[in-house]
Amino acid sequence: MTASVSNQSSAVLALFISDLHLQAAHPRTTQAFLAFLQQQARQAQQLYLLGDLFEYWAGDDDLETPYNREIAEAIRQVSDSGVQVFWIAGNRDFLVGDGFAQAAGLSMLPDPSVITVGGRRLAIAHGDAQCTDDLAYMEFRAQVRQPQWQAQFLALPLAQRKAIIAGVRKESQEEQRHKSMEIMDVNPAAVTALFDATATNTLIHGHTHRPARHLSGDGETARTRYVLPDWEYDVKAQRGGWIAIDAAGVIRRFGHDGQELTD
Repeated sequence: MTASVSNQSSAVLALFISDLHLQAAHPRTTQAFLAFLQQQARQAQQLYLLGDLFEYWAGDDDLETPYNREIAEAIRQVSDSGVQVFWIAGNRDFLVGDGFAQAAGLSMLPDPSVITVGGRRLAIAHGDAQCTDDLAYMEFRAQVRQPQWQAQFLALPLAQRKAIIAGVRKESQEEQRHKSMEIMDVNPAAVTALFDATATNTLIHGHTHRPARHLSGDGETARTRYVLPDWEYDVKAQRGGWIAIDAAGVIRRFGHDGQELTD
């Protein structure tokens, strides 16, 4: 990762990232994230992690794994430097709990949340709750987000939990081969409902791995939806990036190389 701080405004208030899917098997992606924490995150006042930071999270007792501990400590260093770090759970790491939050020095937020940055009021979310056309996933999501289900699952031995997660991931990969991108994308009506419920006209989310800026309406009814990219630096066609908001409330998008996107 060759991004430099000079590519960003010196008055960056908040940074937003999601869908890094961190895992020990992807060392270049891991190094890109650690570099981002050192070079970009420390220059901001706030950092928002909008879900799927990890490829999977089996429970906070997995913090004893050296890799997971390294990531938590790296985030903690950013927090200790004075940056406020916030977390919204994704579909891969919704089992993150207070143990990880304390280890990483971050605050957990509900999905969705409404925040104000640089005088701009906006909604943030992971994005999976708006993929309502994927009925099978929505049914699965409703089940695993239940406190009783989570308590029963977390009561299992860690090794068993990891085995179950591996099986679910394999099954999910098989199912995705037979699903269209439209079904796995957000539903327009669900997005409209989110805008209406939060009374905002700006939304930042991830999950779909389809980074873009979507505009709708005009004048007082204009709405803008920003989709964050997923991160993958362990392939030839690297992916990644983030969104920054400065003191004037200006939103900027950056690619995997740290260069500002103008489209």
